[in-house]
Amino acid sequence: MGVEDHAGGHLPDDDALLTARDRAEELGCVPLGAHAGEALCFLATCLRARAVVEIGTGTGSSGLYLLRGMAPEGVLTSIDIEPEYHRTARKTFREAGFAPGRTRLITGRAMDVLPRLTSGGYDLVFVDASLAEYPGYYEHGVSLLRPGGVIAFHGVLTPRTDNGRRDPGQAAARELARALREDERLVPSMLPVGGGLLVAAMRS
Repeated sequence: MGVEDHAGGHLPDDDALLTARDRAEELGCVPLGAHAGEALCFLATCLRARAVVEIGTGTGSSGLYLLRGMAPEGVLTSIDIEPEYHRTARKTFREAGFAPGRTRLITGRAMDVLPRLTSGGYDLVFVDASLAEYPGYYEHGVSLLRPGGVIAFHGVLTPRTDNGRRDPGQAAARELARALREDERLVPSMLPVGGGLLVAAMRS
């Protein structure tokens, strides 16, 4: 029995999360699992997060966890290249009771959007997108953090391929882990949830 069987995911999904997961299945995207979601909510709560950036909106499941952990006046900025995901996520957030002013959904490539956000202005940056692009998100994401802020990368413990072919995602995950270890501004840690949640806190 693994770690995730003993801890995390012990709270059942409510109607809002179940609906978000159903919508994700309909649209063909993968929703955030309960284990990683609870970890995100925990981080947002500990940070008393008022400003959060999310890369990869999906249908809003991860956004629900983040919003529930954030301060009541906090604003979630969520970036996704798919307009249909944003339309669905807005519906998810509204049905869950969050006012429109609590979210800012930006449609576009994250690598284009991130440089336009306020440097040093965010408590938490969450990345749930293509593994191959994680090293680039690290460079931009860390610049957004305030002292004591946290950046989190979802799904970095990808399974190895059996055919011996080089997997760009695996190579990027290794590059990312090395970059976080060597960055003297950061204190990194690997949380064994959600296929690996690699987190790093900005030193104060």
